[in-house]
Amino acid sequence: MADSQLFCVAEERSGHCAVVDGNFLYVWGGYVSIEDNEVYLPNDEIWTYDIDSGLWRMHLMEGELPASMSGSCGACINGKLYIFGGYDDKGYSNRLYFVNLRTRDETYIWEKITNFEGQPPTPRDKLSCWVYKDRKSRYSGDGIMMSTYLTQRHRLGFNQKLKVEFHHSHEPRIRVQFLEQTRMNDLHYLNLDTWTWSGRITINGESPKHRSWHTLTPIADDKLFLCGGLSADNIPLSDGWIHNVTTNCWKQLTHLPKIRPRLWHTACLGKENEIMVFGGSKDDLLALDTGHCNDLLIFQTQPYSLLRSCLDCIGKNSIMLESQISLLPPKLLQQVLKKITFWAAANHREEQRVQKEETENKYQWISSN
Repeated sequence: MADSQLFCVAEERSGHCAVVDGNFLYVWGGYVSIEDNEVYLPNDEIWTYDIDSGLWRMHLMEGELPASMSGSCGACINGKLYIFGGYDDKGYSNRLYFVNLRTRDETYIWEKITNFEGQPPTPRDKLSCWVYKDRKSRYSGDGIMMSTYLTQRHRLGFNQKLKVEFHHSHEPRIRVQFLEQTRMNDLHYLNLDTWTWSGRITINGESPKHRSWHTLTPIADDKLFLCGGLSADNIPLSDGWIHNVTTNCWKQLTHLPKIRPRLWHTACLGKENEIMVFGGSKDDLLALDTGHCNDLLIFQTQPYSLLRSCLDCIGKNSIMLESQISLLPPKLLQQVLKKITFWAAANHREEQRVQKEETENKYQWISSN
C-alpha cells in the first residue's frame, strides 16, 4: 500500500480553472475566503491529479506568471492550457496566457500572448470557453477558442447579457440580451456554421430547477451533464442531470451524494466518460462565503470498460489477492499497482472527510448546548 503521506490534495478553492489532458487533471488559480476576505491562491502553482493512481501533486510554475485571480476561463488545446480573463485585487482582466502541460521534466512555464490581431474582448470574469475544431487560430495556439461570456454583477448570479465572440480571419459577433433579473433554466444553442441562435429549446418532460453557478459539460456528441449550482431560492444544489440533445429530454441521476452540494466548481470529462467535479463552494455565495471544497467527486455516466472494472476489483481487494498480484505480466502489473494506490488514497481521504465532519458536528453540538 502506498505511503499515506503521499495522499495530499489540492487546496480548497472556488472560481478556479481545471482541464484534463491525457491521464491528468490540472487545477490552477481560484480563491478561498479567510475571515470574510477573498484570498487568491498562488499564481505560481499548478496541481495535477493522476487519474489512474488517484494521487495529487503540486508543481511550481515559472515564466510570465498571470496574476493570482479567480473567475478566469481555461481550455486545453493540444497539450497547452490557455487562460483568459479573471478578477483580482486590481479589477477585471482581459489578458491571455498559455502554458505547455506536456513537459518532460515537469517544468511549467507561463507565456503571455500579445501578438494576436484584432481587438481583444473587454476585461471580465466568471466566463467559460471551449475548443471548436482542430485548426490554427490567431491566439498562437493549435486550435480555435470560442468563448461564451456571461457578464454578471460581481458575485451575483443574475443573467444580464450573453455575448459570444469568435476571433478568426472572419469575426462574427453575436449578442443576445437577457432582461430577466432571475436565475433561469432555459436552454439555447448556437449554430457554429451559420452563427444563429436557436431560440429557447422546447424540453420534453421534466426540467432541472432554475440555477446559476453550475457546470454544463459535454459527455458525448449528443449528451450534456449538468451539475450543481445555486437555485432561485439561494439553495446550494447537489443534483446532476443528463440532457439528450436528440430527444430534448432531461434525465436526473439518482446516485449522486445529496449532502455535498457544489457551486462555482469545475467539471471535466475523464478518459472513460466519467465527470470529475473539483472544488467549488457549498454555501450560498451571496450571503455566506466560507464553505470552499477540495474533494474530487467522480460521476460515472456510462459503464466502464471490462479492463477498468477488473482493475477496480483488484484494487479494492488487493489484500485478499496479494499473493496472486505479483504473478501478473509486467505491463498489467503496473496498471494494477496504480489502481491499488488509487483505492488506498480514496479510502484514506474518505476516512479524513468523515473524521472532519464528525469533529465539526461535535463542536456544533457543544456550541448549541
